[in-house]
Amino acid sequence: MAHDDKTEKATPKRRQEARKKGQVAKSIDLNGAFVLVAGLIAISAVAPTVVSAAAGSMRDAFTRIAHPAQLTSGASLNGLLHAVLDTLVATVGPIAAICLAAGVLANVAQSGLRPSFAGVKPDVKRVNPVTGFKNIFGTRIVFETGKALAKVLVVGAVAAVALLPQLTHIGASVGTPPGALAALMGSSATSIAQRAAIAYLLIGIIDFAWQRRRHERQLRMTKQEVKDEHKQHSLPPEVRAALRRRQMMAARARMMAAVPQADVVVTNPTHFAVALSYDGTRMAPEVVAKGQDLVAAQIRRIADENGVPVVSDPPLARALHGSVEIGHVIPEELYQAVAQVLAFVYKMAGRRKVAG
Repeated sequence: MAHDDKTEKATPKRRQEARKKGQVAKSIDLNGAFVLVAGLIAISAVAPTVVSAAAGSMRDAFTRIAHPAQLTSGASLNGLLHAVLDTLVATVGPIAAICLAAGVLANVAQSGLRPSFAGVKPDVKRVNPVTGFKNIFGTRIVFETGKALAKVLVVGAVAAVALLPQLTHIGASVGTPPGALAALMGSSATSIAQRAAIAYLLIGIIDFAWQRRRHERQLRMTKQEVKDEHKQHSLPPEVRAALRRRQMMAARARMMAAVPQADVVVTNPTHFAVALSYDGTRMAPEVVAKGQDLVAAQIRRIADENGVPVVSDPPLARALHGSVEIGHVIPEELYQAVAQVLAFVYKMAGRRKVAG
């Protein structure tokens, strides 16, 4: 069905099914922007502590290195290593924790707190070379590449605009004490990073709006699909079960009515039965009826009553029953086996006609 026919908004059931499959509107750029903004806020908040702890750790390390005799034992080296690791945990740990929390909150804000593992299940289609080629050279990858380049250009332009005025102050900073110079450089870097983060956040919001619109279009339904879903859910479960039983009975009756017009019935001989018909208008014989156990016995009985040949070929019967649906032609790999059966049937029919 054409995509243009899907003009109706998705129903709650359709949305729930899509959510179970992991199909939600989510922007990776918005997640990255939240993490970047949270990281800048965290760095601004703990920067004095980080600088002080790092300076103390470096002084302690240089002091120990200045006396190599104190580092000859394993305990001294372990003490130096533990001191460095403790400093890293105390300085980088809070920033990393805040960034992690921001990433989780951004995901929850976009898709809700309902994790789905459908997207990580193994799928043979993902290793299909044809699908992979389409993913690499398709229109979507071209769009994503253009979007990535646009992001780099926008963020780079914003950073450049923020950086250019700072270049005029570089010459004036000659002779500035190290402490004041570090504070000046840190302030300039923070200002540039903040403007870039704001630009990235705006890009993330725009991308989320586009992803949401694209997701809504993918979930659209046709008017017939909405009507069918409404009928299914507006009826009590008992009525729906009765309707399904009636539909199955009607389908089985139509299938049995097609058996007398079949050319041959291939059997297991007791467990499976498949009725084939070939009138020359289709490219291959068509399965008009099939069944197992009791249904197979009924197909054989109707075939015997109407003079339809019944041929016992267990491998072919199992293959036809398991791989071909009613109303479909047989697959190419079964052409030869079915042709041999039909040739035998036509040959026997010709002999009976001559004998008559």
